[in-house]
This record gives sequence, structure tokens and C-alpha cells, in this order.
Amino acid sequence: MKKLINVEKAYNDMRIDRFIRNHLGNIPQGLIEKNLRSGKIKLNHKKVKSSQKVKAGDRINIFNLNFEEKIQQIKTKFNPKKEIIKENEELVIENNDNFIVLNKASGISVQGGTKSKKNLVDIFAKSKIFEGTKPYSVHRLDKDTSGVFIMAKTRESAQLLTSLFRLRKVHKTYLAICQGEINNNSGIWDNDLIRYDGDKKIIEKAKTIFKVVDKNSEASLLELKPITGRKHQLRKQLLAIGNPIFGDTKYKLSNSNKGINKNLMLHSYQIKFKINEVKHTYSALLPDYFKKLLKSKRLIFSNLK
Repeated sequence: MKKLINVEKAYNDMRIDRFIRNHLGNIPQGLIEKNLRSGKIKLNHKKVKSSQKVKAGDRINIFNLNFEEKIQQIKTKFNPKKEIIKENEELVIENNDNFIVLNKASGISVQGGTKSKKNLVDIFAKSKIFEGTKPYSVHRLDKDTSGVFIMAKTRESAQLLTSLFRLRKVHKTYLAICQGEINNNSGIWDNDLIRYDGDKKIIEKAKTIFKVVDKNSEASLLELKPITGRKHQLRKQLLAIGNPIFGDTKYKLSNSNKGINKNLMLHSYQIKFKINEVKHTYSALLPDYFKKLLKSKRLIFSNLK
């Protein structure tokens, strides 16, 4: 048996290793390169390096009979709790002595609260990954937002990572599918957001760098880089300009989500930071429902550099 993948225009000019991960899952780089070197993965019937770019019309052949089985074995190996992972589409991106990086599924809270029956901290506290220690939450991610999320394994790591977030030395990139066509292709939103603590009105400065990845009259795909970290910042700012995120049931225009996928179309795509001058970059694959809406709205996305 062999697997054939045809390259569509949407993935034009993407590296072959990234293209394979986009289609078959978060496969380790070493496994992809091994199969490329051995000729078990070929581009247009030729051996190529992992850095080779693909273009529309290219054909990728995978000849390894056990390739997909190996992928599943790797996924299972890194699952801290198989039944939880399967149910919530969780995936461990990185697991080292100091922290783990997850691709968090939409619909699960980071930590316990009055309305949270299940959360990542409680789930991973019982996993072998945190045997002899416990998970420390070092930043926030909304329950309905998917994507990259970090948990520290030690108090020292938690303090360091928390400091990096507080000092804005962690650079986050989100992807959002919002309603309608964004007027400007790039820029900075710098405005005041209002929230309430009981009866007390609180005004907070919020700043986000935005870039339109693709757009049409129906929808826009945005790359969002928040400078500040206000609660629901991106969702509030997009509603303020009249282009709320699809699937947002709180920050929306009247009847704006009727007939749209129930999931919030906001994904924490990438996180970058440095520790001891060592660069760390982690990216999370897009959920299937996110890709499905991209396709239905005729929006094109190629992995960010």
C-alpha cells in the first residue's frame, strides 16, 4: 500500500516537511527526514530534502507501509492520559524537564473555577508526566480558545516563565477567522477596554499588532500579536471594529453566528521566547473545525515563518 498526497494551491511554496505535518499530524522532524533520505517519501517520484518547497500540482508519494502506524505510536507515546487526549484532541508538543507545551483543545479550561468541571491542571496532575511534581499554570488561555499552552513542572520554572510573560518577553501569535472584510491589511489596535469588578468600572489599555493573511467580502483570516494581555482582548477589539470572531457567543453582533460552527475561531498558533539565550518556538496545528471554516469561506493559509 502507498499513500499519495496532491499539493493544492493553498499550500503553494510550503516546505515538504511542514506540508506532511499539516496533513498527517505533529510528526517528529527526525522521522520525516529519515523517510525522505531513504526514499520512502518522494516528491514527484524524486528524493528531496526536508527544506524542499512544494507547489500546486506536485505529488507526494509515501511508500512506507508502516508510516501511519508509526505516527500513531508516536502520538500515543506522548499522550499523558490516552482517554482524555482522545476525547479533547489534546496533543503534547514538547515535554522536557522544566515544562510541557500543549496544543489545547477548545472547550477545556486551563485551571479550575466555579464553572469549570474539568481543566488541564487537574488532568495533568494525575499524569505520569508530572510524577513527583505538579503542573504550574504560567499564563492564561480562554476556555474556548485552542492552541499553544505551557505548563511548568517546577516552582523555579514557573517563576521564570511567569516573569517572561509579565515582562512581555514571550511573543504570542494567534489566528482568527472573523466576519466580513477587514479594511486595513495591517496595523496596530491601541485602545481602551472596559471591564467591571462588581460595580467598579475598570479601564485598561490594550494593544495588538494585526495582519490580514487572507480576506474576501464574507470573512477575513487574521494574524494577531497581542502586546498587552487583557482579558478577552482580541475578541473585544475585533467586535469594536465590527468584525467579531466566528463562533464567539459573547462578543458578537446580533444573529451574527447563526448557522456557523459552534467553536470559537481563535487559535493560539505560535509562542516564542528565550531562556539563557536559547530560542524556543512552538507551533500548534490548526483544529479540523478551523480548517473546515477556512475552506468554506475560501480563505487560504500557509504556515507562518
